[in-house]
Amino acid sequence: MREREALVLATDADLQAVWNHPRWWVERLQREYPDHWQALLQMAQQPAPMSLRIDPRYHSVGEYQSKLQALGLPSKAVGASGLQLAKAVPVQQLPGFSEGHVSVQDAAAQVAAPFLLQGRQADKAWRILDACAAPGGKTGHLLACYPQARVLALDVDAARCQRIDQNLQRLGVQAEVRAADAAQPATWWDGEAFDAILLDAPCTASGIVRRHPDVRWLRRPEDSAQLARIQAQLLRALWPLLAPGGRLLYCTCSVFRSEGDETVQAFLQHNTNAQLLPSPGHLIPGQAPTGLPVVDNALGEHDGFYYALLEKDRT
Repeated sequence: MREREALVLATDADLQAVWNHPRWWVERLQREYPDHWQALLQMAQQPAPMSLRIDPRYHSVGEYQSKLQALGLPSKAVGASGLQLAKAVPVQQLPGFSEGHVSVQDAAAQVAAPFLLQGRQADKAWRILDACAAPGGKTGHLLACYPQARVLALDVDAARCQRIDQNLQRLGVQAEVRAADAAQPATWWDGEAFDAILLDAPCTASGIVRRHPDVRWLRRPEDSAQLARIQAQLLRALWPLLAPGGRLLYCTCSVFRSEGDETVQAFLQHNTNAQLLPSPGHLIPGQAPTGLPVVDNALGEHDGFYYALLEKDRT
């Protein structure tokens, strides 16, 4: 008690104590986001909101919002087909959840499927690869956006592939699900080019710390660079599988530049047949996003994410 004032002064000057993040993490955000680092760290201390994606086969967003309101569950619209609940509830309380009418998915993650082939015919039989698909939320959304698509969903973990199957069964949609390493196409690819590839690459998960608070303490300073090498390897392996004129959407749930802009810029320097289409880049919580295929770009209190849409030359 006698040392209280001195101890409080010491902790108030310690970045790790003030922000409840490793010092290296705080210092990195300070360098990469000099105007937003405090907001990022503050957001990571708050409970994550529960966001829903409404399946348009069953309800419009407005219709489902009315159903929730009737049950005493207020919400607000986010993204193109989502709602953010004022308070999280068990999924069993969501009308039609078991029947696939609605899925739990953050608004930032809901960007992926409609963004992949925006501006192109939605009801065409596109051949699509979901390269790191588990647990299957984006796979199901792809099939909702492109109902005639032939989707191959890969994951390196066979147990996680079972989660994909379970999710697709609940949603009432079908895809080919295979346990395989996306970085080793020789072990699984049949030689038919893909019209579109969704690569939600392994990352530090630095954009979803509020959902996984232990991530900040489990990660080491060198992890981001190691994961960036894996991300680059996946890009190199999957790009040849894309048909001329095809699109590859690269995304991570990270706010670190080395797992977003830096990875994509390095890839573009070594692949002259790749063009970066208008993309939102790093989606930072608390910062208004731009360039998104959603009304007013309103994503609510979304997670940190990165998106880059690449198109292959037709020649």
